[in-house]
Amino acid sequence: MAIYTYLMLNLFTVSVPLARSFEPRIAYYKQWKHLFTAIGITGAFFLVWDFFFTKWGIWSFNHNYVIGWDIAGMPLEEWLFFLAIPFACVFIYEVLKYFFPLKGMEKPARIFTLVLSIFLLILGLLNLDKLYTSTTFISTSIWLLSQFLWSKKSYFSHFYLSYFIALLPFFMVNGVLTSLPVVSYNDLENLGIRLFTIPIEDTVYMLLLLMMNVGIYEHLKKEE
Repeated sequence: MAIYTYLMLNLFTVSVPLARSFEPRIAYYKQWKHLFTAIGITGAFFLVWDFFFTKWGIWSFNHNYVIGWDIAGMPLEEWLFFLAIPFACVFIYEVLKYFFPLKGMEKPARIFTLVLSIFLLILGLLNLDKLYTSTTFISTSIWLLSQFLWSKKSYFSHFYLSYFIALLPFFMVNGVLTSLPVVSYNDLENLGIRLFTIPIEDTVYMLLLLMMNVGIYEHLKKEE
């Protein structure tokens, strides 16, 4: 059963959102056209990143916990990760939009976005010798700044709320991935700060993954 560990984590991640996608109030399934387009665009970016980081030994996969079907040097489960995580987290985002209007929170959320962008840029530039740290922090900073400057209709308040809520299942899933470990990290390329067994960079990596998905998703919805 160990070889199904990563696959089962992906299936567990999508199980509840998929089961609730046809709930009439949220009607998540009606947004799948935009959602899967956003997931495809974002996934392509992250899979290229993943390919090179795997090739360079920034991280590696324990084949005792995957089924053994590799694509471009990465387990099939890693490819599915970039489908499962956004699918589940955008569902959380849509639920929060429906039930919690968060009126008056957009301006503080925009300010937070700008401050966070500057903070991550500085941290990234101070750690150019650590490839995972610098790439993740600088890339996230650039995306945050682009959204701050060009997102006409701000989605930030609901995004940050959904991100912080998603941290709970993130710690559960990523905790398993890093404790067994299914995924191992070269600590010479990160800050060496762990939240339990999870590199702190992973929380920023997830922020970028989710915000790219939500940002593109919202843009596609507006363009319809």
